[in-house]
Amino acid sequence: MSDSPSSFSFPHRTPVFTAVVVILCFAAFGWLARRIYVPQASTVEPVAGVLTPVERKTLLAEQRTKEQAAATTYGWVDQSKGVVRLPIDRAIELTVRDLAKK
Repeated sequence: MSDSPSSFSFPHRTPVFTAVVVILCFAAFGWLARRIYVPQASTVEPVAGVLTPVERKTLLAEQRTKEQAAATTYGWVDQSKGVVRLPIDRAIELTVRDLAKK
């Protein structure tokens, strides 16, 4: 038997081709997995009625200012019925005084 290149029945390019195909398959799978599972950054279009965090913070600050003013000042709730709004501290004093009389 001679060891001439024409006597080999196994082609030498097959392992290289197979390795390249396997590597390409792994690369394609990795690309597909990344495409599916990694969230994509995108711009969010404003939706009517939905506030941004800055707008919500401003609105909350305004609401807290109004509540603080209502809790610490006198005012009419319904003047025709004679209902007034008292500061919380004064309302506590009056309640304690009324309960102490009982």
